[in-house]
Amino acid sequence: ILFFASSAVATSKAQVQQEPSAETTEGTGISINCSHPNIKSTDYIYWFRQLPGRGPALITLVHKGSKDVPAPPGRLSVAADRRS
Repeated sequence: ILFFASSAVATSKAQVQQEPSAETTEGTGISINCSHPNIKSTDYIYWFRQLPGRGPALITLVHKGSKDVPAPPGRLSVAADRRS
């Protein structure tokens, strides 16, 4: 399984700080971190999953100002670390 994240920033070029991809096998846990030094209260962070042989599929998205991160169904958990 391949995961990656992307930030959509309409007013400026994205400055996402993350590994370009991460791989794991089924049943093995993985942590994926993503940060953006200049994210604004109107910006969203999008998380995608790409299975082998398939295109990217949206897992979840979160608005900078929101308190909760929508967790997708299944055995995947998503959490926000709001240090910025």
